[in-house]
Amino acid sequence: MINVSNLSLRYGKRILFEDVNLKFTPGNCYGIIGANGAGKSTFLKIISGEVDPTSGSVAFTPGERMSVLNQNHYAFDEFTVIQTVLMGNQDLYKIMQEKDAIYMKEDFSDADGERAGELESLFAEMDGWNAESNAATLLSNLGIKEEQHYKLVKELDGNEKVRVLLAQALFGKPDILILDEPTNDLDINTIAWLEDFLASYEAIVLVVSHDRHFLDAVCTHIVDIDFGKMSIYTGNYTFWYESSQLALKQRADQNKKMEDKVKELQEFIRRFSANASKSKQATSRKKALDKINLDEIKPSNRKYPAIMFNLMDREPGDQILNVENLGKTVNGEVYFKNISFMINKGDKIAVLAENNLVTSAFYDILAGRDKDYVGEFKWGITITPADMPIENAAFFEGRDENLVDWLRDYTTKPDADEQFIRGFLGKMLFSGEEVLKKCSVLSGGEKMRCMFSRMMLQGANFLIFDEPTNHLDLESITALNNGMNDFRGSMLFTSRDHELTQTVANRIIELTPNGIIDKLMTYDEYINSEAVKAQREEMYR
Repeated sequence: MINVSNLSLRYGKRILFEDVNLKFTPGNCYGIIGANGAGKSTFLKIISGEVDPTSGSVAFTPGERMSVLNQNHYAFDEFTVIQTVLMGNQDLYKIMQEKDAIYMKEDFSDADGERAGELESLFAEMDGWNAESNAATLLSNLGIKEEQHYKLVKELDGNEKVRVLLAQALFGKPDILILDEPTNDLDINTIAWLEDFLASYEAIVLVVSHDRHFLDAVCTHIVDIDFGKMSIYTGNYTFWYESSQLALKQRADQNKKMEDKVKELQEFIRRFSANASKSKQATSRKKALDKINLDEIKPSNRKYPAIMFNLMDREPGDQILNVENLGKTVNGEVYFKNISFMINKGDKIAVLAENNLVTSAFYDILAGRDKDYVGEFKWGITITPADMPIENAAFFEGRDENLVDWLRDYTTKPDADEQFIRGFLGKMLFSGEEVLKKCSVLSGGEKMRCMFSRMMLQGANFLIFDEPTNHLDLESITALNNGMNDFRGSMLFTSRDHELTQTVANRIIELTPNGIIDKLMTYDEYINSEAVKAQREEMYR
């Protein structure tokens, strides 16, 4: 168990949070949520002992072992992959090191023999004889092939290092598991395996993630950091979000009778309790929801940007985009070839590939940034496309003007005055003096919000998004998801956000070195289809 008492953290005059009193109990997974800069990762660092709080304390049940997902991708470069994972259980690893050192001695004494016996006993108690095979199984489940297990970590690429560090954190069944953005750089299958692993995990799990699908799959509780306070809510992320929105609506409806409000809340809880029976954490979540106190449901103070793309300069016609035999090769590597398809009116297509360089190259061609390709494509005469590239540095480098002047360059309205421009920045939560910020001082999240303002102003009737959730907090991701759903035109997009892809796309296109897979189905249908799996195996041969 973890007891957090009267915890506060301040940096000068800035208060991240104060007077925090929380209790974390075994068998539960707690998703830590909050706006960018609210202190989610810092809170995890306080729990792990990496950062000292300004005041207050964190107490643990004696004898419990904690494991933390390491964020330093170079810390274990000089160790083998399997060693790195074994180091996740430091007590066991130290025993292994000491035991091996004794057996390597040339002058083996009686005292050495006695100590070796003690170590062998401890080693057996800690299931040491299965440690290496358990570590290898974890690595394989996380997509690290067996031939890589005895390589040095520095020989792996960035994505592989992330998986090794995740295996290290999971190794040895720690009593407390702390994970900060564990799904970063993982593919669909590996995330699904991690969801199953955590959903059945018996210990305490604290996790920060911007992946709503992942939070829904693994969390029994949500810890919300809002206006310097922390509160624990029963249920997963969707339950927290929808309940807070319901409470906000009820608070705004001053004329509604109290008994009607209570009835509405009870019906909401009943519906979620029924749905919980289908989830991976069915038993614990359903019991918790059945016991929930109506007073626990409170409106969130969070602000959501208004991402709306329907200010189109003209309605699109029936001819949208026709692609014929498109191909791209980079340094001898075939990214894709023989790509032919037609987009129908209203199509919202998720574009997949084994490597995000492939999808980015595809979008660069359609946006006109890349002329080095084979094949051709043709936009319909009524179509005005706008795109959100994965890298936006080129839009801000060398620009020293304020946000109003920056955004004015992208409007299609020649008579747009400052108030009109400020309105679009306001939709993205830039208000008051904030709109006079210089482009050169913006954070990654602020730049993304500027890019959405730019896209909304362009009046386009066809949208292209390349990983649009990068640098966004959960509130902005939710607003983007809603905006993409509401858009009346067609779009192509690539996103690692499972929930967004599942709820927006009505068609899936996968680019491969040997052609195209094109299916009129949802994302979940696509990844679970046996016919698609067989086709993918054929295309990637």
